[in-house]
Amino acid sequence: MSAFWRNWLTVWGWAVALFGLVLAGAGLEATDGPTRLLFGLLKGPEDLVLDPPMRFAIALMGAVTLGWAITLLVTFDAAHKLGAQGGATWRGVMISAAAWYVIDSGLSIATGFGLNAVPNTLLLAGLLLPLLASGVLRKT
Repeated sequence: MSAFWRNWLTVWGWAVALFGLVLAGAGLEATDGPTRLLFGLLKGPEDLVLDPPMRFAIALMGAVTLGWAITLLVTFDAAHKLGAQGGATWRGVMISAAAWYVIDSGLSIATGFGLNAVPNTLLLAGLLLPLLASGVLRKT
């Protein structure tokens, strides 16, 4: 993988981590502003009410998203170090991202937050573009 695509994936991973921090911010009133802005942009069926269970759920998703991003960054590095032998790892990353995409976007639409499928699509494309363009998914 070229340095360009490797850097792309690093920036992508840190952007996902930042998104996780935005979601985690919902846990506290002092840090929920970015989360409120995000939900306002998604134009859900009702206004966001950050009661204790909702704060917990969104903040927990933020922690999971942050952990996922860090895991992916470590996986990218390991797959890169494997070189031509890293294809299975890259394919695993692709499969895991596709599973997330189908479930997250499907449930977003089903719960009235269909607009969330747009950033999900951009996020998935931002991951798949370097994987496809660099050729790391090809079996050797």
